Amino acid sequence: MDPDVGDRTQALWEHGTGKAMRVLIIGGGIGGLTAALSLHAAGIDCAVAESVTEPRPLGVGINLQPHAVRELTELGLEKMLAGIGIPMSHLTFTDRFGGVILELPRGTLGGYNWPQYAVHRGELQMSLLKAVRERLGPDTVRTGLSLEDFQQDGRGVTALLRDMRTGERVKEAADVLVGADGIHSTVRARLHPGDGPLLWNGIRMWRGTVEGEPFLDGGTQVVAGSNLAAKFVVYPIATRPRGRVLINWVAEVMVSRPGPVPAVDWSRRGRLEDVLPYFDGWRFPYLDVPAIIGGTERILEYPMVDREPLPRWGWDRVTLLGDAAHPMYPVGANGGSQAVLDARVLARELATAADPAGGLARYEAERGPVTAGLVLAHRELPMERTIAMINERAPGGFADITEVLTPAELAEMAAAQRRITDEDVKFLNERASWSVGGR
Repeated sequence: MDPDVGDRTQALWEHGTGKAMRVLIIGGGIGGLTAALSLHAAGIDCAVAESVTEPRPLGVGINLQPHAVRELTELGLEKMLAGIGIPMSHLTFTDRFGGVILELPRGTLGGYNWPQYAVHRGELQMSLLKAVRERLGPDTVRTGLSLEDFQQDGRGVTALLRDMRTGERVKEAADVLVGADGIHSTVRARLHPGDGPLLWNGIRMWRGTVEGEPFLDGGTQVVAGSNLAAKFVVYPIATRPRGRVLINWVAEVMVSRPGPVPAVDWSRRGRLEDVLPYFDGWRFPYLDVPAIIGGTERILEYPMVDREPLPRWGWDRVTLLGDAAHPMYPVGANGGSQAVLDARVLARELATAADPAGGLARYEAERGPVTAGLVLAHRELPMERTIAMINERAPGGFADITEVLTPAELAEMAAAQRRITDEDVKFLNERASWSVGGR
């Protein structure tokens, strides 16, 4: 740590609340902002450092599973979610001709006490940011501050930050440092300097949003085809005037052998001519895939990547959360939801621990094995193997899936998807709350 850097803690955050613990969160995404709300609700002082100077509602769609919606509801955000999202009714798998293979009820239709919401990631982030500033104060989230390094001892953590506007380097002290800074996490890189590269499975993804007419019942996510060849995922994420909806789509195509990649640019522009040929002729009675892709103003392109699970996330007073801890393939619609669960368990354990290091150890002991299991399960792509088998048995399509798959094969397909997506209904509905007393 540079000894000449000025200590400007009070100028950055006025936090004199008298609380016994103060947490510094690096990263103002979904996980970091949920952590701030959860810590505040548990009576713990916190601040958020976000490197982006002006947050904007960027990105595309995301699903929040019932286990995440429960936690956000307990934070008092139920009306916010209902206002920006679409409650999902079904997850429907089809072949590339639109023939229905499997329909799984979602949210309350699946027996949960909470819905599953499809939302625009950027709108969700901005709504969480608004909630943090309203509840914790307008200066809680400090933008334009990038973490460069940190040091810790038995008394706390000192973070070295750079002001992206002025170039000034400042120190910030806290009892706990949480790296919620995404898949390219600086905190993770400092904790694990020998960490391996991002791992690409060879699947290229193109993503976008486009306004259109509702399809099916207005709350169904359709997954057509297989990403071992070509796959198209589509679902609504917001209502629009005159009865229209904002449609989120993902095209997945196997284009290469698996291997490491040095970095991923999540804002890289994709080209229509690169993706459209894979879906020529994909027109269903309720869905015109080429029209959806062709009508998209901005297409994003990036590889499907993850990282090897870590044996441990952090040490003593420093830990990781969300994609910084456990990036996973987006095949179970669980990445954002798991970040929400991380945030809630983190707050619970810190609020009930005798000391910060002990609280972080309990947090990692609970969340580490669960998320590592999901990372590995997502790699198996179990649905893709079944759909590939269907394509072999019925290459021209089918009239009735029972003519192609046995009841046992269909049941295993449903079970495989639930393993990477769902929590047990009875367990989630009856589990005790993770909320702790606080402000």
